[in-house]
Amino acid sequence: MRLAPGPTVSCAMAAESRTVDEGPRPGPPSVLGALWTSLIGRKALMAATGFVLFVYVLVHMLGNLQAFEGAARLDHYAAQLRVYPSLLWAARAVLLVAVVVHVVAGLQLWAARREARPIAYHGWTPAGSTPASRTMIWSGLLILGFVVYHLLDLTFGVANPDFRRGEVFHNVVVSFSRGAAVVFYVVAVAGLGFHLWHGLWSMFQSLGVSNRAFTPTIQRAAAALGALLAVGFSAVPLAVLFGLLG
Repeated sequence: MRLAPGPTVSCAMAAESRTVDEGPRPGPPSVLGALWTSLIGRKALMAATGFVLFVYVLVHMLGNLQAFEGAARLDHYAAQLRVYPSLLWAARAVLLVAVVVHVVAGLQLWAARREARPIAYHGWTPAGSTPASRTMIWSGLLILGFVVYHLLDLTFGVANPDFRRGEVFHNVVVSFSRGAAVVFYVVAVAGLGFHLWHGLWSMFQSLGVSNRAFTPTIQRAAAALGALLAVGFSAVPLAVLFGLLG
């Protein structure tokens, strides 16, 4: 005669079955993982990486303006950046990670907005937004394409007609003696100015530190900084093109 299993045996068998079926449970997601899986988190990551990139372009512009002090000054500045290769490569790694996170998050957020409203408004008139905010994706793609070209031109020398390693002033003059290169450069940094106009003030909202009382001031300051960077970056190529530098 076969006896039915008692309560203790049944519970043990059920527990064993659950263990076999479920397998090891994954641990809690990391902080970065949790941020990336939410729209608000991705906006925060985009804002943080955008700030890192803003600091870089500001410093880069100030370095570029040393061209007005002559070839020796600009070449010395460029040489100083390579005194400590480990620090240089660490900075490049941080910038690369910031660019990748910023671009991927931006594209995903843009796609999410498109999916949320696949059909465009009919007769839509923009209100409460700026041209910069409405063209963020396009100015961002323009900047990304320009960065690739800029590296090929003045860092790797592939797109420079007479590249000389270590002679930064010479390479700048050769590159910006071409009208097409200057036009592309000026258009790209104008796009950068537009991108920063919206990006800098929206950064405060994405990081949760915005205040309606200060929003107009932040917007004006962001527009001024965007314009300043656009003019500052355009100064050297235009000066070379018109024979004021070289």
